[in-house]
Amino acid sequence: MTLATLLPGAAHLQNIHPLVVHYPLALLSVAVMLYLATWIAGRPRWAWLAFWMLILGTVGAWVAAATGLYAEDGVMVARSVRNHLLLHHEHLMLVTVGLATVGTLWAGLAPPFPGRTRPFFVLLLIALVAVMTVGADYGGRLVYDYNAGGDACSQPIDFTR
Repeated sequence: MTLATLLPGAAHLQNIHPLVVHYPLALLSVAVMLYLATWIAGRPRWAWLAFWMLILGTVGAWVAAATGLYAEDGVMVARSVRNHLLLHHEHLMLVTVGLATVGTLWAGLAPPFPGRTRPFFVLLLIALVAVMTVGADYGGRLVYDYNAGGDACSQPIDFTR
């Protein structure tokens, strides 16, 4: 059985990066929402779920970053698209991985939810989601505006505003 048989859409992908990126986006976003809900609602048991979402999201972010960096040279986009979108996407998502790693280590020092430094921890998580959202937007433009994820149309497509 081949990948094309199991996942016909995946047969058109240039690399596996698009298959893994959605997990850390979802897991990290849910982790932040759960931490906020824990703090606002005063439900400490929810913090354990948030902590595990943060851990899994961080691991997923490392996998997504690794697959993205591995695939970077093979992404068929025009140099203008690479300069205006791909490099910004890469830098923002590497910052996201860094923030997620710091947040996971921070939460791991006082699991599941840091006490005295909680406001700063929550600010870090909010910054993480903000940076991740902007980085994901660049990634979405690469895929949907410039076909960076597959072979649906001929390449390269030059950058336009």
